[in-house]
Order: sequence, then structure tokens, then C-alpha cells
Amino acid sequence: MAGHSKWANIKHKKAKEDAKRGKVFTKIIRELVSATKQGEPDPETNPRLRAAVEKALSANMTKDTIQRAIERGAGNAEGGEMDELTYEGYGVGGVAVLVETMTDNVNRTVSEVRHAFTKFDGNLGTSGSVSYLFTKRGEILFDDVSLEDEIMLVALDAGALDIENDGESLLVITEPASFGAVKDALNAAGYESSNAEVTMSPSTTALIDNIEDAEKVMKMIDMLEDLDDVQDVHTNVDFPDEILQQLS
Repeated sequence: MAGHSKWANIKHKKAKEDAKRGKVFTKIIRELVSATKQGEPDPETNPRLRAAVEKALSANMTKDTIQRAIERGAGNAEGGEMDELTYEGYGVGGVAVLVETMTDNVNRTVSEVRHAFTKFDGNLGTSGSVSYLFTKRGEILFDDVSLEDEIMLVALDAGALDIENDGESLLVITEPASFGAVKDALNAAGYESSNAEVTMSPSTTALIDNIEDAEKVMKMIDMLEDLDDVQDVHTNVDFPDEILQQLS
């Protein structure tokens, strides 16, 4: 899974750049509202809300903004109901793609998502066509591999499932429900992650080893992420080092 880890680093870098431009704030607020509506307004007892709060804080959203979104979700105020739908499809080279959306107009959303796939030689699939390739889990990334033993002790004791070391970074893996507790334990022990999120992790990867196809995949992902109704995009793409260097 070394290729996936390297792709994850690019994804995290892109996310930080998007956050600086304020592109992600609307999406995060939607997730905060929805997570609160579907559970308790307390992040300590609502794992999905806790993950959304973590994402908001990592994007430098203010605590006041986060609290207003939670209060909006708890009071079911402002705006109509939003449908949460996941679309599945393939990009060039057999790259599997999951697109998580939140929308008040399903016809608009599916049309825009389909257009992004077809524009870059992909195709929108049916429900279940690629979701079986992904598992929902918490991922906490550290850049210092020399701390593996120390981080492993703290993480496993706090309930982590495993730790992966690809020689460049450490990836602590958790169940979605224990993500917050493991991250808290690592923070309390003085270990600050470079990225932490609950995501969809692929069980297999699709190697894209030519720059033309790699650029199509990246452009498709960018177009999907730029759609207002899209909350997140997950993929199993694996880029070799030489392709990563050309893309970055």
C-alpha cells in the first residue's frame, strides 16, 4: 500500500491548499450540520460529528463557526433537507472512484457528477460497482518514521487497529468510532499528526504509470471536488514515483 500512502500525501497537500482558498468551508459546514442531525450534538458521543469537527479544525475553521453549524443541525434550522448520496464509477485505467455528495437537487447532482466522469474518459457505474473495494476507517498520518515504536505503543493502547510504515510516513489505522479517542491519546502523548481523517480506504490499487492517464485522473478528481454538492472523493489510484513528481 506504499503507493496509496504516497497518493494520500498528495491528497492531504491538495486539501490544505483548498482550505487556504476557503473552498472546503461550505462542505465542512454541511457535514457538521448533517452529522448533528443524525446523532447527538456532542462530538464526544457522536463519532461522525467528532470526525467533522476534527476536519473543520484542521482547515482552520473557527470554533464559533463550528458551534453555529452544530447548533443549526441540533435545531434543524435554516434550509431544507439534504439528501446524502454516494456515486460510484471508474476513471481511466480502471481507477475506482467513490463520490460522496450532499444535495437538495438529486437530478442536478447526478448530471454534474456524470459529466465529470465522461469528460475525462471515465464512466459512472451502478450502486455497489466499486464500493466493495473500500473500507471506512480512521487514518492518522505522521511524517517521522523514527517514532514508530513510541507511536505504536500509545496508539494500540488507545484502541488503534494497526500501524503501517512505508519508509516515508507512519499511518495509524482505527475503527471510525475510536478515531477520536486514538487521536486524543496521541496528542496527549505529544505526537502531532500531519493529517487525520475518517476516510474510505481501498483494499486494492489501480496503477497509472503514464502521465496522460494520470493527468486525466487528477483533472477528473479536481472537477468532482469543485462541485458544490460533492463532499468528498475517494479513489484507489496508485501513481509511481516518477508520475508523482510530474504531477506535483
